[in-house]
Amino acid sequence: MTVARQLAAFLTATTTADLPTQALDLAAMLIASTIASAACGIGLESARIIRDLARDHGGRPEASLWFDTGAKLPVADAAQANAVASDAAASDDSDLRNIVHCGTPLTATALALAERNGADGAAVLTAMVLGYEAAGRISEAIPRFRSRGFHGCLGAVFAATVAAGHLLRLDAEQLAQAITLSATSIGGLATAADTSVAREYHAGLATMLGINAALAAQRGYRAEARILETPKGFFEAFGGVDGASAGAIATQDLGASWDIMTDMAVKLVPGGHPHHATAEAAANAARDGNIAPGEVASIVISRPGMTTLPAPLHPADLIDMAHSPAYFAAAGVADHAFTWAHASGGKIADPVIHRLIDLVRVGPPPTDDAARYRQGATVTIHTHDGRSSTSTVYVPKGAAALGIAWSDVDAKYRTLMPASGLPTHAIEASLGVIHEFRQLTEVAALSNLLRLNVA
Repeated sequence: MTVARQLAAFLTATTTADLPTQALDLAAMLIASTIASAACGIGLESARIIRDLARDHGGRPEASLWFDTGAKLPVADAAQANAVASDAAASDDSDLRNIVHCGTPLTATALALAERNGADGAAVLTAMVLGYEAAGRISEAIPRFRSRGFHGCLGAVFAATVAAGHLLRLDAEQLAQAITLSATSIGGLATAADTSVAREYHAGLATMLGINAALAAQRGYRAEARILETPKGFFEAFGGVDGASAGAIATQDLGASWDIMTDMAVKLVPGGHPHHATAEAAANAARDGNIAPGEVASIVISRPGMTTLPAPLHPADLIDMAHSPAYFAAAGVADHAFTWAHASGGKIADPVIHRLIDLVRVGPPPTDDAARYRQGATVTIHTHDGRSSTSTVYVPKGAAALGIAWSDVDAKYRTLMPASGLPTHAIEASLGVIHEFRQLTEVAALSNLLRLNVA
C-alpha cells in the first residue's frame, strides 16, 4: 500500500466521534484566528490583486468572498482569495515544528466547500483536524525542506487537500489520488516568501491546488500513486531524504495523537512565529529587570540554530517586520510588551526601537534543555550600570501544547476584525457563531455575517 493510500485509509475512516473535543475546539479557534488575520490583510495590495483577478474570472457562484458585499465565486477562486488575505497579514498560525501555516488554507478551504455543499459545523471542524494531521505528518517527513530552500506551502497544500476531500466525501482511493495530485502540483521557494508578498501567494496556491486536486480526484483523475515515496518523488525531491524512511515517518502511530493538539500555535501577536518567543522573552526580561530603553547596553538572543542575525535588521514595512528577530527583541525591550500594535507603521518606524535594534547581538546557542525550545528563545539584557536580566521562553504563547484560552482568541478577533469594515454587532455575532461552531447546522450562517452589507 502506498504512503498516500495508507494516510487516506486512516483519514477517511476517522469520524467526528473519534476526535478529542480539544482538537475540535482548536479547529474552531483556527477559524476565528484566520478570519481575524484576513480582516487585517484585506486592504493590502496583494490581497486586492488576487480578489480582483478572481472577480474578473467570474464563474459559478459557489462560495463567498469574506468582507465583501455578497459576491460569490467558484469555490477554489473564493478560497484562494480569502487565504491570500489571511496570510498577507502574517497574523494567522504555525506548526511549531517547521513553521507551516496550515490554518489559513484549512479555514479558507473548509468554509468555502461547506458553503458550496451545505455541510455543517461539525463536518468542517473534523475536516480541519484531519487536514492538519495530513499536513503535519507529510511536513515532518521532510524536516530539511527549509534548509533546501523550499517554503512551508509544501505541507500546507495537504491540509487543503484533505479538508476538501473530507467535505467532498471522497473514499480512500479518491483521497489518495488527491494527495498525489497535490504532491506533484505544489512548489514554492522560501527566499521569495521571506522577502516579498510571494508568501501569501504561496498560501493562495496551496489552497487552490488542494481544492482542485480533490475535485479532480472526485471525478476519477489518477496520478502516480507512489509519488510521495518513489525515487525522485516528493520526499526525495523536496526533503532530500529516502522515500521509504520518510514514508515510515508520515504513517507511524496513526491516531495515537493529533498534530493540531501537539504542534499547532495560533498567533497572538503579529509577524513570523519563529520570533514570537524572542519578543516575549525580551519583554519579560525588561519588565523583570525594570529596565528602561535608555539603560540598555546590549540585548543578546540565544536560541538553537541561530548564529547570526538575519536581515532585515531595521524593518521598513510589514514584510520586513515579520522576518526581523532584531525588531522583535528591540520592541519587546522598548515597550515591555509585544502586541498587535507592533505591526503598525508607527511602531515599525519608532526611533527608540531602531536605536535598540543596533544593540541586539546573537549569543551562543543554548546547550541546556535545548530540546525544549519549540521556536523558543533566551534573551539577556545588559545595562550600562552592569545589571543584567534574562528570560527564557521555550514555547510561545498561543501554542496548543500550552493550552489556548478562548479569551486570548477573542481578544485577537476583536482587535483585528474592525479593519474588515464590519460593524461591531456583526463582529460580535460572527464570533458567537464560531464559539458554537460544532452545533452549526449550516456554515452559510457565518458567511452571511462576514458580508459588509449586514444590517
